[in-house]
Amino acid sequence: MNEATRILFVDDEKRLRDTFHQLLSSRGYDVFTAEDGQVALDILSKTPVDTMLLDLKMPVMGGEEVLEITRTKYPDIPVIIITGHGTIDIAVECMKKGAYDFITKPFDLDQVLFVSRRAAEKRKLEQKARLLEDQNIQNLYDLNFEKSRLKTIFNCMANGLIVTNRNLEVVLHNPAFMGLTEISEEATFPVPVSKIIKDDSLIETLKQILNGKSRKNELISQEIQVGNNILRAISAPALAPDKDEIWTVVGTVTVFENITTFKQLDQMKSDFINMVAHELRSPLVSMKSFNSVILEGLAGPLEKKQHELLSRGTRRIDALLNLINDLLDVAKMDAGKYVQRRVPTDMGQIIEEIVALLEPRAKEQAISLSYSCRDLKPVQADPKNMEELLNNLITNAINYSPDGGTVTVTAQGLGQYLEIKVQDTGVGIPPEEVPKIFDKFYRVKHPKTRKVTGTGLGLAIVKGIVEAHHGRIDVESVVDKGTTFKILLPVITTS
Repeated sequence: MNEATRILFVDDEKRLRDTFHQLLSSRGYDVFTAEDGQVALDILSKTPVDTMLLDLKMPVMGGEEVLEITRTKYPDIPVIIITGHGTIDIAVECMKKGAYDFITKPFDLDQVLFVSRRAAEKRKLEQKARLLEDQNIQNLYDLNFEKSRLKTIFNCMANGLIVTNRNLEVVLHNPAFMGLTEISEEATFPVPVSKIIKDDSLIETLKQILNGKSRKNELISQEIQVGNNILRAISAPALAPDKDEIWTVVGTVTVFENITTFKQLDQMKSDFINMVAHELRSPLVSMKSFNSVILEGLAGPLEKKQHELLSRGTRRIDALLNLINDLLDVAKMDAGKYVQRRVPTDMGQIIEEIVALLEPRAKEQAISLSYSCRDLKPVQADPKNMEELLNNLITNAINYSPDGGTVTVTAQGLGQYLEIKVQDTGVGIPPEEVPKIFDKFYRVKHPKTRKVTGTGLGLAIVKGIVEAHHGRIDVESVVDKGTTFKILLPVITTS
């Protein structure tokens, strides 16, 4: 028996109380004794006990009255009635009123210990049961509270949301989804997802998630057309614990965002840029042609100062035309229309041509420009994109090497990739500016390169080209030591 088990023995015979106290204390019980009912109630009011042995016939307050009060105030304490042979009928009546058991005098100690142990265990089991019941009630309350809160959040979401089961049936949805898909509120669920979403690509994505063909923590984003709306659908697996695995896929969760307005604005932006570029480029090209005619002397001889001013104006026109072309390239890139065609492309030949084109410019700045290629395989790419990519990188390397130096272009095969490096010994890029160099309109500032003109779009275009061809671009730079751009492009593999 646990040492913490507390027994209250109530009897008006002092000898019996002392004997009981001595025998049970020696066996590890905490024993309290009382000579009448009033003393017993006083003890109960101050000390919690696990069971009480109660004599029926006592002065001041008898056992029956104590039992009645105990049942009301301390209903969880088992009461064992102690009775003589002449009061057995009364003991039975006491059990009907709530007593746990009764023992007749003279009693056997082993019998008392057995009944007391059983009563104490009963009380502890009842306490555990009540504790579990209270915890269960609290858990149910917490669960209902969380369910209510989630339902409120779910219904108030501006984005649509659906949850499907393993059978690809929609089992949960919110009002925003109903509005986006223009489904009647009378629709009955669960319903096959194909009945409410007609986009085959999204359905195929959900099937792949259910079949475990995507990573369990992967989010798959795609655009779909639903009626007059363009929606961005972001899908992920719904996970639940499994006996064989930690988590298993039991369905899918998809969030729908209406991006129709953004698409319209994006189209308006593209149309505006195209319109402005066209309206600006035409007169600029005409002005450049007029300047060229005058500079060539076809409109009469020019003085040295006039020739210089016209040449400067022509260079400004070229800069504006470059800006317009860059803006058009960025607009096409944002619209996903920049890569026009992909064909097997020999990067060695393109590198050779671009280097030859830019070599005179490098010599003007006393820069040694060289290249090397080895083990090259063709890449599936748009040749014009590749030409622009290399032209931008090599031109930048020349421009940012104002004190001469070297610019080296290397290309080599690396397994399934082609690596291209453009390395210079120029001014370098401060570490805090490296993360910004691919941002649109951002230019590295350096006292030695103030005269370098540019739009700040070149590297943004380079990165867009690389990513559109499923490649990667990295940069390493040390101030006053130089910069290296490294590009990895997937090569064409033969099965």
